[in-house]
Amino acid sequence: MKAMVLAAGFGNRLQPLTSILPKPMFPVLGRPLLSHTFDILKSANITDIAVNVHHLPDSIIDYFKKENPSDLNLYFSREEKILGTGGGIKKMESFLEDGPFILINSDIISDINLNKVIDFHKVNNSKLTLVVRQDISPEQYNSIEICEDGRIAHFIGASSMEIPQNTKRVMFTGIQIMEPEILKRIPSGQFCGTTEDIFPQMIEEKIPVFGYLHDGYWKDMGNRESYLEVNADALDKKISLKGISQNELNSSFIIPPVWVGLNCHIADNAKIGPHSVIGPNCKIKSSAIVENSILWEGVTIGAGSTIKNSVIAKNRNIGDEKIINGQSII
Repeated sequence: MKAMVLAAGFGNRLQPLTSILPKPMFPVLGRPLLSHTFDILKSANITDIAVNVHHLPDSIIDYFKKENPSDLNLYFSREEKILGTGGGIKKMESFLEDGPFILINSDIISDINLNKVIDFHKVNNSKLTLVVRQDISPEQYNSIEICEDGRIAHFIGASSMEIPQNTKRVMFTGIQIMEPEILKRIPSGQFCGTTEDIFPQMIEEKIPVFGYLHDGYWKDMGNRESYLEVNADALDKKISLKGISQNELNSSFIIPPVWVGLNCHIADNAKIGPHSVIGPNCKIKSSAIVENSILWEGVTIGAGSTIKNSVIAKNRNIGDEKIINGQSII
């Protein structure tokens, strides 16, 4: 089975950070978010992967060309203009058309078992299987009504002739399995949304479309708060993520859980943590405090400065005696 990762978006809710780095490249425990997406796919032995790119595409392509993961066959699809989910997969039709494929957003972290989703898709003879989850506020996402047997009955906001009784409202997680004949429904060379334009029509035509209910970990890394939460959850072992090598630090001023990259210089009386991720080659000076924050590579925090609930971008130099709380600094 092949897969496609959707990585072309602008990441507007993460501005100003996404003005210098596309969201799929945001470090999570020292590795790009996109690398963690690849881990999800590799867990199901999926190694032929297409990735669509648009915003700051070279930073994504160049990194993985240099990284050159030997266990993956990566194919990048440059979109000169944003094509949407439907337009993006239509552009890669020749790559995807030989069998069912996984489609996954690049901005999610999850412990989803894709092998179970694939089995569910096959057992139900589904043409489209969306991974869904129950959420206290599903209206924040693409809300869906599913029947007791898992069949999707209605997309909220889409016109429908009939909505069955006894349905349950769930939200779409951005993970799906699609049969290749769906590609024929998508117009070429133009923007096309699937949940808006394609999927509701399939339901009206009584084509088997199912929702696989995931009750494990899932988070959409759409804004600064959720970016901080994902890293904190990984530190708390709520989700198991692979990180790059880190320093082992022992100090009364290190308050776990923390993650500190290689080649960092931290003053003996600087306070780090809890829930702080310090990228490689950072320098944290005397009496500085870094709490519930993420420092990208090469950041310097001046003496006596306090950083809380914030993200500091690569190579940024924060002066002495500064207070930064709830900000993204580039």
